[in-house]
Amino acid sequence: MKNKKHFNTKVIHVGQEPEAPYGAVSLPIYQTSTFKQNEFGEYIYDYSRADNPTRNNLEKNISSLENGIGAIAFSSGMAAISSICQLFKPEDDLIFTNNVYGGTYRLMEKVMSELSINAKWINTSSVDQVAKSITEKTKLIFIESPTNPMMTMSDINAISQIAKEKNILLAVDNTFMSPYFQRPLDLGADLVIHSATKYIGGHSDIIGGFIVVKDNKELLERLKFLQMSIGAVPGPFDCWLTQRSIKTLAVRMERHNENAIKISNVLNDSNQVLKVFYPGLKSHPQHDLAKRQHLSPNGDVGFGGMISFELGSYEKAKIFVKNLEIFTLAESLGGVESLVCHPATMTHASVPLEIRNEIGISPGLLRLSVGIENYEDLKNDIKNGILSISS
Repeated sequence: MKNKKHFNTKVIHVGQEPEAPYGAVSLPIYQTSTFKQNEFGEYIYDYSRADNPTRNNLEKNISSLENGIGAIAFSSGMAAISSICQLFKPEDDLIFTNNVYGGTYRLMEKVMSELSINAKWINTSSVDQVAKSITEKTKLIFIESPTNPMMTMSDINAISQIAKEKNILLAVDNTFMSPYFQRPLDLGADLVIHSATKYIGGHSDIIGGFIVVKDNKELLERLKFLQMSIGAVPGPFDCWLTQRSIKTLAVRMERHNENAIKISNVLNDSNQVLKVFYPGLKSHPQHDLAKRQHLSPNGDVGFGGMISFELGSYEKAKIFVKNLEIFTLAESLGGVESLVCHPATMTHASVPLEIRNEIGISPGLLRLSVGIENYEDLKNDIKNGILSISS
């Protein structure tokens, strides 16, 4: 009888068994577009858009980490979300968290709306608002938790119960927390989405995405068909890099979390910072929910490596960033290196001004992706930024 493997073992071994004929512990990259067929219609793999051993191994691994029945890898997180939208028909209504990544907003408002697939933007941190927004046309509830960049949380389990009662799919974008600190399928979601570019890849050197399916085999097969038919698949080398990176996911996430908790307190203690948005702070309105929902596989509470904070003006935000040495001004997040982002002009520039104002994405808001560098160095960098706006 085989023992059930723990998370820190699965990240290294699932889909990564040493392979014949040489027993390589680090599996080879199947960098090929096509495969030899033995006879007409007789093959294991035929064409890498349809399937590839390197991609297949990666999909097995990420599925095991989210406790799903299968995963589908894509060329980006947006390709994954686009494929979910392809499940639906014109005039179907999809409910979305109103504070999502700007690319998700752009996809729904500029692309899917042209196909008459309707997005309804609501505050999904309110379970009552979710319930009241459902109509006969509602086919999907899509939530980000925590949201990008306001770090607002939604109660995945409570929303899943509403979705099941109405026979509606629930999808959760789990990019900010990774499978290490949050597993939405265990909380009742039907689908979980990741931008593998972020914490799963972890080194700012790949673009990728995933969908993991909880228990619906028909849904898994439909998404695999869309993956093959649309063709937005990652190349074998990106899959291999992602698989290599996953092996250190647990240790990286622990360090991201440790550093971010301390940095959030530094920001929170400064009289130059008007507000800090981080679920690990007791002042966060969903702090108690975070303690229930953000659990490592060992049962330890974790709040992740993402922090947003308000400085009050565009000018102060710009001066603060100019005086940082370690935090790099750049898009993206989740890499080993620390990044700072100005959402209003970067990740959420495509969101209309009135909507940015409504959800709190002001000109003075900055977002940190806290890396795994030495904490003292990160603290000093942040203090330099604070000092620059106070002088």
